[in-house]
Amino acid sequence: MRSVPASGVYEKGRLDLGDVINAVLGLVSDGSVGAVSFFLGITKKAGRGEKDVMLLEMESYVEHANKSLSKICEETKEKYGLTFVGIWHLIGRFELGEPIVLVAVAGASRDGVFQGLREAVERYKREPALFKKEVYVDGSYKWLEGA
Repeated sequence: MRSVPASGVYEKGRLDLGDVINAVLGLVSDGSVGAVSFFLGITKKAGRGEKDVMLLEMESYVEHANKSLSKICEETKEKYGLTFVGIWHLIGRFELGEPIVLVAVAGASRDGVFQGLREAVERYKREPALFKKEVYVDGSYKWLEGA
């Protein structure tokens, strides 16, 4: 069984999110949990403005972001009595439809897992030092703070 990589920020191409999903499923395959839920964030055409997005560039102050992601995971795990919480955020350049972030939550019941997943997603969007550059189809761009 593969070990689950530490939550954190990874350069695109250095971490396969599909492998992470399989590792998380392997971690809980002993029947110790009743629910596992994943959130996979992908690049979309609709940006925060009125223009269509052509691609995204994600950057991060990695040291801060890794500490923040770890804190989110630990606090969410404790708050909802979960078995596992993990967040893996990629940085680099992303075309439409490419995955950018994976959040995984496992626990005894679906209620705690769903609540924990929602909280982990909402917090990773605002707390870590992650910066998004939306590049629009007309060639213009805009830097946005938060994932």
